[in-house]
Amino acid sequence: MAKEWTLLLLCGILGSGCSEKPAWFKNITTSLFKSPGDILIGGLFPINELTSDLSKRVKPDDLECNSISTYGVSLALAMKFSLDEINSKEYLLPGITLGFESYDTCMQPAVVMRPVLQLLTKESTKELDIACNYTDYKPRVIAIIGPNSSELVPVIGKLIGFFLMPLISYGATSDVFSDKETFPSFMRTVPSDRWQVAAMVQLLKEFGWKWVSVVGSDDEYGQKGQELFSSMANEQSICVAYQGLIPVYSDQEQTVKEILSRIEDAKVGVVVVFSSPKPARDFFIEVIKRNMTGVWVASTAWALNDAVATLPGISSIGTVLAFADITRPLHLFTPYIYELFTKLEEMPIPEQPDTDISPLDNPCPMCSYLSKANVSMVQTVERSAFSVYTAIYCAAHALHNLLGCNATHCALNPRTDNVYPWQLLQSLQKLSVDLEGVNFKFDKEGNPNVGYDVMQWNFSDNTVHLDIIGNFYQNLTINEKKIKWHTENGKVPMSTCSSDCGIGQVRRVKGFHSCCFDCIDCKEGTFLNNSDDIQCKSCPAGQWSTLRSTSCVYPIYTYLDWSNYESIGLILGGVLVLVSHLWVGALFFKHRGTPLVKSAGGLLSGLMLLSLAGTCVSLVLFLGQPGDIVCRLQEPLNAFFPTVALSVILTISLQIVCITEFPEKSCDHLENIRGRGSLFVILGCCGVQAGLCGWYAQEAPSLTQYVASLEVTYIKTFLRCPVEPMLNFGLMLGFNVLLALVSFMATFMALKPPGQYNVARDITISTLSYCVLWVMFIPIYTSLNDKEKSIAQVGVSLLSNLGLVAAYFFPKCQLLVKHPELNTDDHFRTFLEGVPPTPPEES
Repeated sequence: MAKEWTLLLLCGILGSGCSEKPAWFKNITTSLFKSPGDILIGGLFPINELTSDLSKRVKPDDLECNSISTYGVSLALAMKFSLDEINSKEYLLPGITLGFESYDTCMQPAVVMRPVLQLLTKESTKELDIACNYTDYKPRVIAIIGPNSSELVPVIGKLIGFFLMPLISYGATSDVFSDKETFPSFMRTVPSDRWQVAAMVQLLKEFGWKWVSVVGSDDEYGQKGQELFSSMANEQSICVAYQGLIPVYSDQEQTVKEILSRIEDAKVGVVVVFSSPKPARDFFIEVIKRNMTGVWVASTAWALNDAVATLPGISSIGTVLAFADITRPLHLFTPYIYELFTKLEEMPIPEQPDTDISPLDNPCPMCSYLSKANVSMVQTVERSAFSVYTAIYCAAHALHNLLGCNATHCALNPRTDNVYPWQLLQSLQKLSVDLEGVNFKFDKEGNPNVGYDVMQWNFSDNTVHLDIIGNFYQNLTINEKKIKWHTENGKVPMSTCSSDCGIGQVRRVKGFHSCCFDCIDCKEGTFLNNSDDIQCKSCPAGQWSTLRSTSCVYPIYTYLDWSNYESIGLILGGVLVLVSHLWVGALFFKHRGTPLVKSAGGLLSGLMLLSLAGTCVSLVLFLGQPGDIVCRLQEPLNAFFPTVALSVILTISLQIVCITEFPEKSCDHLENIRGRGSLFVILGCCGVQAGLCGWYAQEAPSLTQYVASLEVTYIKTFLRCPVEPMLNFGLMLGFNVLLALVSFMATFMALKPPGQYNVARDITISTLSYCVLWVMFIPIYTSLNDKEKSIAQVGVSLLSNLGLVAAYFFPKCQLLVKHPELNTDDHFRTFLEGVPPTPPEES
């Protein structure tokens, strides 16, 4: 009673209800594998499984297939259902009945040849004619539906192709069969493996899995699928760490163990299993034993197979992402099977099945024992049945077009008119039909315009539930939120040999796989233009890059901006020195004409102060953004103004030499030396320095030329005016030092006039400080960077300027302020009148 309620509930869910069965159900016959008709269609299904050892086969008939495959029987029943439904639709082939003959393939090439030869025999006979021309040859059937395996097509496809008989497979997916020169009559209602592999590769790319293994069954399906996957994966920069084949016809336990060991050694997180169902089952038995977990990508051949899904412990293997052909539900199929099995149950059943009957007459003797209790077995082919259904309906619609049918009659009658398989093939190639709301047609290679559902195996109560997470037709669409990963944190598992390189890092491949690499930083002056580049590129001339750059840039130049702390410090120093100049100038102007001012040089002291002030002002050329004109004036002015001051000091030093070294002649020549002589000395010194400055300005490159000639090895650097040539620069500064040195040499041995002001002392100290500062400047300057050089030069210029003012003018100012009573002729008599100083008497 419980079984009947279960079946009723199943009918209510999957069908339109057993109580609302169509009228044509009354005509269902209990002949499961054969039915007469005006036109016959052949069927090849894996109704049984091999039970004998192929290695012990001696005779052609040493083959036993005695284990029923509910999967294959269900597919064969799907063909019977489809044809019964077509025959009930009088508008499709009015007045014409389609019959069928279904045979067992046993999934073996040696078995499938017998039914194929039977199907190719001449109409209404069991003879296969040998003829020179087969154009008018009418075989037993007009088309063959099947087989379900890519392993069988190479065996029969070329033979059937010779007759140009349509061979419409509902499960053979190998891309090899798209070659119409080799398999001219092959067509299929499931996508080619090329599409499946493309979908798999897109799935791997979607989740960033670039380090994978691929395992296939050692048959046509697995070998070609594995080969195609490796090729397409390589094109998309996905590395196959290991690929292995599971034996199909021999003991596979040891081979599977070796395959799994190699997978573990490769440390991959994703394994693509492109296998037939039985090898896949043997593979996962060992996976469960080893307690291996990961992401398993299932091909269509085993993705929906119960033999794998019902393995004990299968829920422990991790995440299974499967591809399955896009299908539509056949709502009447389960109620049909229920009605069929009810009728079978009502028929008398023999006590023992006739085991001696030929498989060509009855491929499944045990199927006569099927009953309503077995209806649930068709659930295993819910998705695959649509492919069989589509294949048969395509043949029927092609016949509709070929026979010139409308809703009431056909122009050709197969009872009286000859209809050949090659004609049906041409009609199929042009076919476009709507089935269950889906437009279906074949391309020029015999492949359908359908794609895949992407599914996940979800494990609950030791049962596998299939959840659709996406689909594929030319492009992959995935809803990642629906995926339940096996990882602890529920995040997408990783499967990479090496982590992705960072920005500005190039890959250096190690080993044989492009996915295994070290990340090497792009050095300064190089960049990585594209993440796929295998080496860093050098920057173009005039550009530079930092470490790990993806582009090069033109350099940024900085300078002593007015707001910089260094600039502010130098400006304050310059203002302080200028203030001292003004104070000294004001004090000297106030006491102009006095003996002290006269001894300091009189009007020449004013010229000296102005030149020193000019030196301070010229230092502003070192601040702010440099330009061609600024750079032309910067160094020459910085050298020329001190020359004026030092030449004034030189004239006073020469007067002291005249007085001290030539006392007897000093009175006669002192006025000339102070007058025109001083003017000539000053003009002569300034003229020489002007020549040196002009030479420097002529030889030195402009700032624009200098910047253009720079070898750019930086992103940001300090820009100063070019100090070139160094010889000319050294001559300008050296000439000033020479003037100071001559003045020093002329005065440091001069005697101090007793009781009088020592003018020679001021010159000695001031020129000595000038020489010391600039001599020290040379080694310091050479060891500094450009910014520090500019700061150092300005700083030394200010210090040397202050040294001249402080050592030469401040002692005199102190006398004017503190001891004005000493500002008399007597106190400066020696220098003013040329009277030589009297050496102190020895005691």
